[in-house]
Amino acid sequence: MMRPIEENGGVPIGYNPLALHAPPLKTGLINPVVLAYMGDAVFELLVRQYLISLPNNKSHHMHKEATKWVSAKAQRELLERWQPHLTEEEADIARRGRNTKSGSPPKNADPADYRMATALECLVGYLYFEGRLERIGELFHIALSGRK
Repeated sequence: MMRPIEENGGVPIGYNPLALHAPPLKTGLINPVVLAYMGDAVFELLVRQYLISLPNNKSHHMHKEATKWVSAKAQRELLERWQPHLTEEEADIARRGRNTKSGSPPKNADPADYRMATALECLVGYLYFEGRLERIGELFHIALSGRK
């Protein structure tokens, strides 16, 4: 269970009801690759929820649309749109994710795009473990506002 930071009307700030198994370390001490691993799953969940909310719920169509969101290039572009909206703390976390060694990128991904995608996923994973789900929602709405 996540440790509450402080009480706010009976609801702990920083509490994430979805984090049933909290990491043993403070979020800022978790390896950026591990944060990106979780961030990848959280981001994918947000994309799937969004696509299910649209009129065309055919699985093939949703899969094709999802790949437009989760590619390294798409995530790099999205992080670039988020940059002006990030706090200093969030920018630092994204920078840690970008600079970490996370293995070799897929054959079809540009290495620079892959590093930026890891940065985005690291940030989302960090916010998730910090219990800042509203902030993830705010950033995702920025992502939606830039979609064609």
